[in-house]
Amino acid sequence: MATSVKIHELVESMDDIRVVVGEENLDREILVSDLSRPALELTGYFNFYPIDRVQLLGKTELSFTEKMTSDERYIVMKRMCQAETPAFLVSRNQEPPKELLKAAEEKGIPVLLSKRSTTRLSSNVTNFLEEHLAERISQHGVLVDMYGMGVLIIGGSGIGKSETALELIQRGHRLVADDRVELYMMDERRIIGEPPEILRNLIEIRGVGVIDVVNLFGVGSIRTKKRVDLIINLEHWDRNKKYDRLGYNLDKMSIFNVDIPKLSIPVRVGRNLSIIIEIATMNIRAKEMGYDATKTFENNLNKLIEKNTREE
Repeated sequence: MATSVKIHELVESMDDIRVVVGEENLDREILVSDLSRPALELTGYFNFYPIDRVQLLGKTELSFTEKMTSDERYIVMKRMCQAETPAFLVSRNQEPPKELLKAAEEKGIPVLLSKRSTTRLSSNVTNFLEEHLAERISQHGVLVDMYGMGVLIIGGSGIGKSETALELIQRGHRLVADDRVELYMMDERRIIGEPPEILRNLIEIRGVGVIDVVNLFGVGSIRTKKRVDLIINLEHWDRNKKYDRLGYNLDKMSIFNVDIPKLSIPVRVGRNLSIIIEIATMNIRAKEMGYDATKTFENNLNKLIEKNTREE
């Protein structure tokens, strides 16, 4: 997990942000993903001023400062420029008050300018910071994009996860990560997976070696990240274990307290895992859309029982 994001990383990630002052101070760190839109602070009330947040100034804030005298603006801006304040961000290509530029330059705080609307800018910057500051875990497995669903294939070492993923890629699906999947929480309902940088676009097949998926299959065969919607657990066939044959029992696996549907698929000679995983994914998607084959079977069975009962 990254504990901070530097200002230059934020600037480099968004092509419309430019530095007005503080070019030499872009190594300042952002420690929290929340932004602050100063309101009461502009009136001089600083009791609960969030000094560790990027300060976002939109049209509302700047229009309010226009009613102040130059001395009043400088006093407020100077109080807003604290040692812990990472940066100021101004939306809509509005000209920042010269008092802000002066106070920020004195404290070595960058002032950034963007052409985006305040709401859009706030959303984009917050998403960027949440993604880079989110807690992360590394999961052994393979993540594949299938029919728009992120399918995380897990299981013991050597059970065939990478080989299955390779066949799925050949069948038109897209690889996100092989061997290790970095998982983080985007929000209260979404877990995102992406590959470690060293393994990006690569897949390892025992006996063959490391394969560059983009080189062999093209850029359409990979994704840089994907939400995890389904977990497939590959396990060795156990003749003494009773496996679900009708689809009644859909397990859950909790990642960062988010429950994700999980299916356990037994592996044995003669089973085509790629096709089984495809069908499993399609079936889960169909259930989410209201088409449940298990319920159809139950209805057919009940109708047959009723018919036989009437005939007796």
